[in-house]
Parts: sequence; structure tokens; C-alpha cells
Amino acid sequence: MTLTYRRCAALATGLALTFAATLTVMGQSYTAPRTPWGDPDLQGTFTNSNESGISMEKPAEFAGKRVEEVTPAQLAELIKTRRERQLKTAQTIGGSTENDTGAGPPHWYENYNATNSRAWMISDPEDGKIPATTDEAKKRAAAVRAARRGGDGYNTGPFDGPQDLTLYVRCITRGLPGSMMPAIYGNSYDITQGPGFVAIRYEMVHETRVIPLDGRPHLPSSMQSYMGDARGRWEGDTLVVETTNVLEKSAYGGASDKIRITERFRPTSNKTIEWSITVDDKTTWVRPWTFGMRLTKDESHVFEYACHEGNEGLRGILSAARVAEREAGTSK
Repeated sequence: MTLTYRRCAALATGLALTFAATLTVMGQSYTAPRTPWGDPDLQGTFTNSNESGISMEKPAEFAGKRVEEVTPAQLAELIKTRRERQLKTAQTIGGSTENDTGAGPPHWYENYNATNSRAWMISDPEDGKIPATTDEAKKRAAAVRAARRGGDGYNTGPFDGPQDLTLYVRCITRGLPGSMMPAIYGNSYDITQGPGFVAIRYEMVHETRVIPLDGRPHLPSSMQSYMGDARGRWEGDTLVVETTNVLEKSAYGGASDKIRITERFRPTSNKTIEWSITVDDKTTWVRPWTFGMRLTKDESHVFEYACHEGNEGLRGILSAARVAEREAGTSK
């Protein structure tokens, strides 16, 4: 895909206006409307599709710069490169260049032609890099690799049973913050509030977090779940959510079940929320770190998420693995 000069100029102009509007929002205080019971009203359907393609870490060419110092022209060039890369990726989604599954055309995927809000996601530490991992984390990662016996849990086996595929491939969970992050489709959230509670329902996998706001303590550490145990509070108009009690098998980035996650949902206009997240696990990273992105209100709704169409996809993966073993004479 190539962009004409006129299209690039239009993109740069649009980004300049967005950048200026962002600075205006940052320089002024936005007051969210209130619910009938007096809480800031963040309700609605939001999407992160326009954040697709943003790198987690600071690109090398921006070393020494803060994210707000990236010019609209530089961001436009980054977006152009990301779109071209995504278009190429679309040709083999669900497979690989060696095993082309005949992926659909790019317009099937809602993350294409994204207009990113920033050049990278990490805001702390200042170097924009994920902190170094601990020796304990390296040992856990090595154990996971050994258990996969050379596989990746997605494209490459062995697939002796469902447990050899990732929780996401099995349509069980994307975890936290996985459920908040952009994917090729299913990037919507529904935020619903009631007195003393906020619920966030995700289109992808259809998980729902029900977050108490009444100051109750976290559950005992022995009671863990894929999405953890969330507790929320208001700091002005910002919803702050702290999550603990995460199962290690679904913990983000190879973290342990000691991970503590702090999210902030800060409304910046009647159509946007700035979401940031701090992950803290002393057994995994040498220091806490923070990243974020923008959620944009979407006038549509959260759609059905079928996933594997009755789980037939997983049945097909496992049966195909058995056929391949028989053909290779390695069946057990």
C-alpha cells in the first residue's frame, strides 16, 4: 500500500488538529457529567481500535524525547509505516508465510487504518523501555518454554491436548491488561455503572469485570482468578482500579501471582478516556512500570463473540495434529 502526497498531507493535517486538541484538553480541566447518585459518569461503549499498532516501547529514533515532543509530522510518518506493516500481516492472519491459511481481505479487520494517539505507550520509566526482569522471572519463563517443548502455543505444536495452547487461543481469557489491549477485531468495551459498582464488559472473549467501589478489602490471597480481584475508587473524575489475586497462568508478561495492577480511567472529553496502567511485581521486574492509551467512544455496541464457533477450531487443531503424527509415523 502506498499513500499519495495528498493523502499524507491530509493525514498530517488531521493529526496536527488532533495534537492541538489534545494539548487543549491537557491544559484545561474537563469535568465529567454525573450519574443520578453523584459519581462521575464514564458510561458508554468505547473502542481502542485507533491505538492498534502503537509500539509498547519508545522507538530508537525518539531516544531522549518525551512522547509529547513527537511532532504531528513524525507521528504521521510512523502511522504510515504501521499501516503498511499491518496490511502485509493481514495476508497471513491466522497462519504464517510458510502455512498460508488464506486470510480474509484487510477490510475485514477493524484495526486497519488506525489513527494512533501517540508514538509509544510506556510513560514510566522515562527511557520508554520495559524494565529488566529478575532472575526469578527468567527461571519461570524458561520453565514455560520447556513445558511447550519447542511449541509456541499458537502456530507450532506439539499439541497433545488443549493445555498445550494458550488461554487466548482456547477462548478462555486474554487476562489483564490483555483484555484492554488492541487486537485485530473485538476492540470494544461497555462501561456500565451502578451505585457502588462499575462493570467493564469486553467484546473479545466477553469477559466482564465487576468492580466494587465501596472500600471493601481484597479477597484472601488464596482466592485467585484469571482476571484477578478488582477494587475501585474515585480520585476526582478519575476511576482508579487496583487488581490483585491474579492466577499466574494468566498474569501479564510472565509475571507471578504477586502482581499488583493499578489502572486509571481519566475522562478527557465527552468522547475520550485516557487509560493508564501500572504493573508492579518485584519477582518479575526490577521496578514498576506504566503505559497507556486512549479509549474513544463508539456509537455502536458490543457485538457477539462466538470464538471457535462452538470450539470446533480447537477440535480441528488437535485432530490435525494427530493426522500429522500418523503421516510422520510418530503417533503415540
